[in-house]
Amino acid sequence: MSNPFHQSESLDRPIDVAQLSAEQILARVLHRDGLMLVIDKPAGLPVHRGPKGGPNLEASFDALRFGLPRPPVLAHRLDKDTSGCLVLGRHRKATASLGLLFKHGKISKTYWAVVEGGPAEDQGTIDMPLGRLNAERGWWQKVDPEGQPAVTNWKVMGRGDGLAWLALEPVTGRTHQLRVHTSAQGWPIVGDNIYGNGPRFGEPRLHLHSREIGIPISKNKEPVRVVAPAPDHMRERLRICGWNGE
Repeated sequence: MSNPFHQSESLDRPIDVAQLSAEQILARVLHRDGLMLVIDKPAGLPVHRGPKGGPNLEASFDALRFGLPRPPVLAHRLDKDTSGCLVLGRHRKATASLGLLFKHGKISKTYWAVVEGGPAEDQGTIDMPLGRLNAERGWWQKVDPEGQPAVTNWKVMGRGDGLAWLALEPVTGRTHQLRVHTSAQGWPIVGDNIYGNGPRFGEPRLHLHSREIGIPISKNKEPVRVVAPAPDHMRERLRICGWNGE
């Protein structure tokens, strides 16, 4: 059977994510109410401005004021290479409330990942404490018995061609948790260039997507549930694993 990835030009070009225009970031708003926004973060764009500058998501937030005096503020963060649901607080009080919900694990998060190989079982839990790899590597993490508790629930959504499509639910919110946990199990995320076999530059980019988030922002109401569509760069491999396009 021929490898479908060699036939797709889009999977081989170098990646250069430009700054989002006002129109582009407005088109990525998935949910808006008086307290918060949820936007669909593109892969490859950092949320914060780095020390060397360059394109970042925050630089486009002014377009998301929707009549308020100030732009919204990040309530949490996603890795540069992760796509999907990102929550912003629309004013100070809302951002503080959201921060507490994230801190105390009240917000449900489901990520989709395509991994190499995959687990033998169909669902399970990874319970492996994580610690910093070393001082020079900043955010990079490793499995560390002396580290902070880190727990991830996972479920296989489909399989195909040596890949598995997983739904991952982080119970804790450690940096790079899902990437380190899957890699430590022997099934790294496709395109992970830190903990897996992804290339330094170019495709495949990281196949990790913040698919759904549930936010109990109002005490007497059901949590706000928001779903982000599968990103273009993951669709081909998701289909190989049985995804129906929804």
